[in-house]
Amino acid sequence: MKLLITGANGQLGNEMRVALTQHPDIEVIYTDVDTLDITDLAQLDAFVATKNVSHIVNCAAYTAVDKAEDDEATATKVNVDAVRNLGAVAIKYGIKLVHISTDYVFDGKSFKPYTEDVAVCPTNVYGRTKLAGEEALFEQCKDAIIIRTSWLYSSFGNNFVKTMLRLGRERDELNVIFDQVGTPTYAADLAQTILTIITDREWVSGIYHFSNEGVCSWYDFTIMIHKLAGIQCKVNPIESSAYPVRTPRPHYSVLNKTKIKATFNVEIPYWIDSLQRCLTILENK
Repeated sequence: MKLLITGANGQLGNEMRVALTQHPDIEVIYTDVDTLDITDLAQLDAFVATKNVSHIVNCAAYTAVDKAEDDEATATKVNVDAVRNLGAVAIKYGIKLVHISTDYVFDGKSFKPYTEDVAVCPTNVYGRTKLAGEEALFEQCKDAIIIRTSWLYSSFGNNFVKTMLRLGRERDELNVIFDQVGTPTYAADLAQTILTIITDREWVSGIYHFSNEGVCSWYDFTIMIHKLAGIQCKVNPIESSAYPVRTPRPHYSVLNKTKIKATFNVEIPYWIDSLQRCLTILENK
């Protein structure tokens, strides 16, 4: 197996690096925007043509939700055009492709966990470009695997966990939204699941959902981050209307993981257990 990881310097890309240290039998090429422009089909094709790649995991994405509203062109290049390009080279060279998508393809108006066959209805530029990327990929390469995830965090990069740790230590009091509900995803757990999929003897294409187990609000998430980290900070629950942002966020984005668990026989950790593992790593950095 020869694996190409795009977006290798992001949260998930870095967790893939860590996870792959346990797989010395897998040859890996790590790329990011500074070494490979996947929005350029000619450049991508030329790169792949000489590398004998068997699998690609696309960790690259434009994830700045508010900025995407002002820069739809760039979000489209990264979330749609690049994904279409990856699909094109995957089908051309017989490469197995895993692409990461998002809960933002849904409108967040459900009241039960989203299965993969629920109708999509994104409400912002980020969600629309990620959905368009899914569609563009399957137009090119029906054999691909798409994994939608939510509330991603890691010991790498910038994320909600690190922000709440910093603010909790800087301030005596915080206001955090309680009426947006979902499930955090520890990127290390997602990385392990991706490795399970690409090393599985049977490749089953399609869309899958992955997050950690359980359900919480951003308020609950913050309370637990501070509790496990030993931070004394008063956290007040507030409604979304009290914290205005220009881009609508889903109020409910819990993902149903039954399909990915059954298809690839994966066990998914409870979100608090995964958070504790991440915080332990951060403490030791």
